[in-house]
Amino acid sequence: MLLPSARADVSSKKTVVTFSQAVEVPGKILPAGMYTFLLLDSPSDRNIVEIFNADGSQIIVTTLTIADYRLHTTGKTVMTFNETPGDAPEALRAWFAPGDNYGQEFVYPKVRAIQLAKTTNVVVPAIAVDTLDESAIKTIPILAITPDEKEVEVTSVIQTTPPVVAVQTPAPVPVVPVAEAPAGVTPVAETQELSQTASFLPLITLLGALAIGLAVGLKLFLKFSL
Repeated sequence: MLLPSARADVSSKKTVVTFSQAVEVPGKILPAGMYTFLLLDSPSDRNIVEIFNADGSQIIVTTLTIADYRLHTTGKTVMTFNETPGDAPEALRAWFAPGDNYGQEFVYPKVRAIQLAKTTNVVVPAIAVDTLDESAIKTIPILAITPDEKEVEVTSVIQTTPPVVAVQTPAPVPVVPVAEAPAGVTPVAETQELSQTASFLPLITLLGALAIGLAVGLKLFLKFSL
């Protein structure tokens, strides 16, 4: 990865970057030096990046990008690169402004995208032409090239939106059905068993009183009968 020196205007995404060596962008090789990157405020739904000279007085190239989502942000400008073989310039892959989850992943012409995908073993966004004019840049289809040279939908291989987090809901409490009595049958109420601790005490007291009464009666009967 090449680490450029950069300063950015967070509100407009305008970034002034200094490259210490030559860098490849779609359709151009930028010699070492200072450049201005700007995300164009386009009325179309396309992400269009314009690259200017250091003071922003001359446009060098206009290129397509796609949204590139990252989970963690940083307070600095981040640019990532596709490694290239030999002494060839590094190929700019993505640009993130400070504090942004969404960055810009650069879209390369199809022939170059195939080379980069095979060399770096990563998926590369691509268009099917080598050059873009102002009208085509708003409508030309964008695809993705895999390392084995397959053309696939961009959203199937590149994360352009935040990941969907499944919300777990508590399991419903099962409802136990209550059996209903058949028609014409009166349901019988359940009886509760009384506590055994207090059920025999009155009976014992009664039996004791009866025994005492019987003994007294028997004593009186014997006394008068003699």
